[in-house]
Amino acid sequence: MAGYHPAAGNQGWVRLMRSFCGTRGLPAFVLSALLLTAATASAAPAGSRPVKPATRPDVRSSAALVVDANDSSVLFAQRDDAAVPIASITKLMTALVVLEGRQALDEVVTITNADRDATGRSPSRLGVGTRLSRGNLLHLALMSSENRAAQALGRAYPGGLAAFVRAMNARAKALGMSRSQFADPTGLSSRNVATARDLVKLVKAASADPVIRKYSTDERHTIVAGRQQVEFRNTNLLVARPDWDIALQKTGYTLAAGQCLVMNTVIEGRSVVIVLLNSFGKYTRVADARRIRKWLEAARNSVT
Repeated sequence: MAGYHPAAGNQGWVRLMRSFCGTRGLPAFVLSALLLTAATASAAPAGSRPVKPATRPDVRSSAALVVDANDSSVLFAQRDDAAVPIASITKLMTALVVLEGRQALDEVVTITNADRDATGRSPSRLGVGTRLSRGNLLHLALMSSENRAAQALGRAYPGGLAAFVRAMNARAKALGMSRSQFADPTGLSSRNVATARDLVKLVKAASADPVIRKYSTDERHTIVAGRQQVEFRNTNLLVARPDWDIALQKTGYTLAAGQCLVMNTVIEGRSVVIVLLNSFGKYTRVADARRIRKWLEAARNSVT
């Protein structure tokens, strides 16, 4: 109430009790007990009262889904069936196709003019002529979201880029990703679309591969390009946080997709898949992940 002060409220109680005792003849000790109870209730700060966990986390991403990784139960959903651009989350499918195609990870692949041209203005520290193993390219694509690395992986696939994209869509169909479509291995194309529901299936499939788990969650990786050593870092700052237990992750961003993040992480001993799509601002997707974790922790603690 505007203008209310605990002291003023107590004075009202005093006047009321004195008036009541004067007419009823209550003993003084009864009056004192009543006044003490009233003063304690009035002075207790609102923050000291038990607060129940929110029924839904305050998620700012446009589409979101949180699922128990073991039993697939849905813990939170928000526009989870909307097919939207997914940016570099695409690279999880790229990794699946490369690894399930049994391509040698130690084979050397050279970055070409075609890789540069296909990724347009996307920044890259892999110049034309850079020679890296397929394993290094996959590592950079998953950890640092390196677009030229992902493009080179698709181009070097048996049958070329067209065959690679066909393999991506065939794998999506096999996973039951019924509302998903892939047009390139990088995610730069806005025609790479999926629903949050479909992406849970992709994350769970990718999480089954130890190479994808390791490469996507490494904090940093150094390569030798020509005569220089170049260090790359993870695009997801949460992997470096000791209070997070992340088994797999991938970030993504384009103007069409907004900021995106998928993770397989352990919260309160429970393995969960988190999908966040079309977040606005640079840090919203990370803030949403933190809000979801706090919500799950609060819900778990309220039960125990």
